[in-house]
Amino acid sequence: MLHSHPGPACQRIAWGKPGPQTEQMLRALIFDLDGVIVDSHPVHKRAWKAFFASRGKTFSDEDLEFVVEGKKREDILRHFLGELTERQIKDYGAEKDALFRNSAAELSPVAGVERFLSEISAAGLCAALASSASRGRVGYILQQLGLAEHFEAIVTGDDVTLGKPDPKIFQLAAAQIGIQPHDILVCEDAVNGVQAAKSAGMKCLAIAANGRGPVLRHAGADKIVPDFTEARLEELRLLFNR
Repeated sequence: MLHSHPGPACQRIAWGKPGPQTEQMLRALIFDLDGVIVDSHPVHKRAWKAFFASRGKTFSDEDLEFVVEGKKREDILRHFLGELTERQIKDYGAEKDALFRNSAAELSPVAGVERFLSEISAAGLCAALASSASRGRVGYILQQLGLAEHFEAIVTGDDVTLGKPDPKIFQLAAAQIGIQPHDILVCEDAVNGVQAAKSAGMKCLAIAANGRGPVLRHAGADKIVPDFTEARLEELRLLFNR
C-alpha cells in the first residue's frame, strides 16, 4: 500500500461498533481518484481506446463508459478482451499506463478540491484515498498534482482482490486511518463507488459532472455536488447523527 504522512490535527477514534450513546459525526473523508481528485476521465478513456486499437479492437464512447465506473484494471481488460493470463494483464496494463502518461500534461485537479483538502486538514479531519487504479498510476497522478501529502492512507486496486462495488477497498482505508465507517464520508463519482461506500456503512458525497446526479442519487449518494467548489463542511456535517 502507498502511505502518506498524517496531518498534524488528524484525530483518530478507537475502532468499534457504535453503541446507543455513540454520537455519529464526520471524522474522516475517503476520496476516489479519477473524476474526484483529478479530472482524468477523458485522458483515461482515450488511453484505453488507443490501447484497444493497438489490439485491433474498436469500441464506441458508450462502450468505454465502463472504464470510468470504478473497475479494477484486470476487470476492464477481461470485460473487453475476454479471458487473459496474469502475465497478459500485467503487460497490457503497463502498455495502457504508458499511453495514459503520454497525456499527463492534460491532467488537472477537479475544481475546488485543493481548497477542500486544505479545509479538511484545518478542521482536524482525516483524509484517505481509495482508488481502483493501479498503485503506479495513483502514485504518478498524485506526484504530478502535488497532492499526496493530504492523505494519511492511500489504498489502490493492487491492495484488494475485488473491485468496487465490493466495499473492501473503503473498509481497508478506514482501518488504515483508524476511523469507524459510520463517521466517514466517501467522495465518489461512479455508481460502483457509491454502492461500495454505502455497503461499507459510510455516507457518500457524489461528485456529479455532466448531469450524472440522478443516477448517483439512485445508487445511494447522500448529497450531490458538481464539484468541490460547492462542497461545504458545515453542510456535510449535517449528514451525520441524523
